[in-house]
Amino acid sequence: MNMKCSVILLAFTVSYASGISNRSFPADFKFGVTTAAYQIEGGWNEDGKGESLWDWYTHTYPDRIQGGTNADVTCDSYHKYKEDIEILKDLGVNFYRLSIAWSRILPEGTVNHVNQAGVDYYRTVFQLLIDNGIVPVVTLYHWDVPLTLSEIGGWTNPLLVDYFADYARLAFELFGDQVKQWHTFNEPQSFCMLSYQGPLRKAPGYDLPAEAVYQCNYVVLKAHAKAYHIYDDEFRQKQQGNISIVLVAHWKEPASDSDADKEGQNLALQFEMGLLANPIFNGNWPQVAIDRVAERSKLEGYPRSRLPEFTQEEIDYIKGTADYFGLNHYTTELVSFAYNVTNVTEYPSFDADRGVLRTTDPSWPQSNMTWLRSVPWGFRKMLNWIDQSYGHPAILVTENGWADDGTSREDPQRISYIQDYLTALLEAIYDDGVNVIGYSQWSIYDNFEWLSGYMAKFGLVYVDFSSPNRTRTPKSSYYYYQKIIKTKCLVDTCDAA
Repeated sequence: MNMKCSVILLAFTVSYASGISNRSFPADFKFGVTTAAYQIEGGWNEDGKGESLWDWYTHTYPDRIQGGTNADVTCDSYHKYKEDIEILKDLGVNFYRLSIAWSRILPEGTVNHVNQAGVDYYRTVFQLLIDNGIVPVVTLYHWDVPLTLSEIGGWTNPLLVDYFADYARLAFELFGDQVKQWHTFNEPQSFCMLSYQGPLRKAPGYDLPAEAVYQCNYVVLKAHAKAYHIYDDEFRQKQQGNISIVLVAHWKEPASDSDADKEGQNLALQFEMGLLANPIFNGNWPQVAIDRVAERSKLEGYPRSRLPEFTQEEIDYIKGTADYFGLNHYTTELVSFAYNVTNVTEYPSFDADRGVLRTTDPSWPQSNMTWLRSVPWGFRKMLNWIDQSYGHPAILVTENGWADDGTSREDPQRISYIQDYLTALLEAIYDDGVNVIGYSQWSIYDNFEWLSGYMAKFGLVYVDFSSPNRTRTPKSSYYYYQKIIKTKCLVDTCDAA
């Protein structure tokens, strides 16, 4: 670890030991909560909705989901949206980040068949949010591709660029008078890296050679850019909105002071965040990824790199396609350098290309998810790294949250997590000059958490999944977050910033 990193880490340690920040959030700072259609809506086959990839996956492979569960009903927000919006209004959020279920408005994924019942549902939800003073922040794709499109290769098929662009244009036409803040994709890193390779795979659950991961990234970036340009060229002037993408990364802290582990830190950040962020904010893949994958591919006997090469036209088309940086961040990992370029494995893999081992510090507080520990100083470092790496963009924290087992409506660990992470955020704003414009909690409700089913609870509000009514009960963290939103302060009394 170099001297600069040592000093920063020491400052973080002193700060959190001394307590929660008593600075006020900036006057124009916005607070929200986040959900995703598949995780809360239910109504999986009602009113003309088509089957999504995750509908098929949970029904076909229940053994891959903890508890063998699915999201056929989940929170039943498809029917309980009025109650949901009352809860949001009472919480006092400035915005609600939610997603559209692609197959609810396009059952086959294509625009030749528009499901009017789905359109009416979302227009009703968006208008009710607006009527209650809540800004709808809408994600077009939160992992639930229509099954018909998954069956032709999903995000490894270049045809998805045009299918997604058609869907995006239709959404802008249908909802652009109500929605002024769009996200194209949520966490492409997650559905590219965790869907096509590895032992614990999200839908569609394939285990393919590493080029599938890169092909997914390549197709998604071109689909995102096309949707962005459609909005920019055809809708922005009239609708006066903005559009971005949501990316995710854990902070990567070197496991030691060695030069090798510092190199491992860079590899981990560039392969996790840089593969998606660098083309959008700087242009092209990160050079270290280009060089490393090309060399490894050559040694593995491939005639070309497994990482697709962008043309200059594609580089120029993708660069600059984000009005701000949408960031999902939860935790920190320790990384150690593991694989030299020449350490060729029997089976080409993304992990071998990335070339690091990831661990955690057992002293970091542990949540109900094995990967999630509370490391607030890592959040501050992540914000600074994004600021310095991508030209000082405005950053909207689109997800951040804590998981427990949901056995109690009293959730002091979640409150501590919120306090510590928002303290780190305030330090990034005031001490480091990072332009963080808002923050959103994952999630307003306990919901279906993908492979974890209903075993991990991230909600500010408890949902009784054993009740046909899916009764909602606010937790203590709900009331604490309500107070933060109202006072823009983490403690009882804040000093002027």
